[in-house]
Amino acid sequence: MDSSSFGSSPELQNLLEQEKQRAMVNEMVAKLTSSCWDKCITGTPGSKFSNSEQTCLSNCAQRYLDMSMLIMKRFQSMQ
Repeated sequence: MDSSSFGSSPELQNLLEQEKQRAMVNEMVAKLTSSCWDKCITGTPGSKFSNSEQTCLSNCAQRYLDMSMLIMKRFQSMQ
């Protein structure tokens, strides 16, 4: 197989799309972790999160995911 047919193969395109989606998910998780950690964990973490930290982290993550979905839907409707 030559390089020109390799670059346009459906299998390769599918693999590249899957890797792009995986990278986007990893980036989203990293941003979510960073922003929610900074917002919710105010002291030195112990072996367990306090109830207020758990609640804050859960609410922060849910709001982040809800907003991400809203933005995604908005971009999809614009296309």
